[in-house]
Amino acid sequence: MEKIAIYTEYITLQAALKLNNVIHSGGEIKHFLMTEKVWVNDVLETRRGRKLYPGDQIRIGKDTFQIVKEEG
Repeated sequence: MEKIAIYTEYITLQAALKLNNVIHSGGEIKHFLMTEKVWVNDVLETRRGRKLYPGDQIRIGKDTFQIVKEEG
């Protein structure tokens, strides 16, 4: 499981996927969510603006990412 560190209260799904290099630009997210199954906390997610908080998990195929809060 890979970790996605955030320094704010939350991060959007689109920003989290960009940060972790799953997508390379914000323009890719709509197509990506239509063609790939993205699960957030075991619920299929299609909203690019979904707010993710520390402890939330994203699963895409066999890859799992967890949102973690970093101080600083």
